[in-house]
Amino acid sequence: MPGAVTYMRARAVGVALALAMSAAPALAVDAWKSVTDNDLDWVRAKIRAKDYAAALAELRELARDNADADVYNLLGFTLRKTGDYTNALTYYTKALELDPDHKSAREYLGELYVETNQIEKAREQFAILTRLCPTGCEELEDLKQAISGKDGN
Repeated sequence: MPGAVTYMRARAVGVALALAMSAAPALAVDAWKSVTDNDLDWVRAKIRAKDYAAALAELRELARDNADADVYNLLGFTLRKTGDYTNALTYYTKALELDPDHKSAREYLGELYVETNQIEKAREQFAILTRLCPTGCEELEDLKQAISGKDGN
């Protein structure tokens, strides 16, 4: 009987965890799914809180051990938010080398180009996102807004 009790407790814990996780709101910085087993929600929370220094430290540690498009994309995003456009570009490029169809990296790279007054390059990213999202997607809409805001439209 001890085995049955242990099994029942384990099952109850599993059900409770499943219910708790399904009830939790989705608060991602972006809409992609990781291509590895990395769970990046804790880093995204730091980014949402604008704790860029802590996020960069965590992401750099992850990048040291993982060639992951999501990690590189978040590194690029965080660096861009701190004004480090040169290194942000490097990490967006690495993300896209691993996953050329990474919609968030395309959006964020386009936003970097908008912020650095390279509108034609931003439009190139928009064209790629248009191909990747034939019925539309959040990344496409966000980049469209960034470009139109810079164009004054």
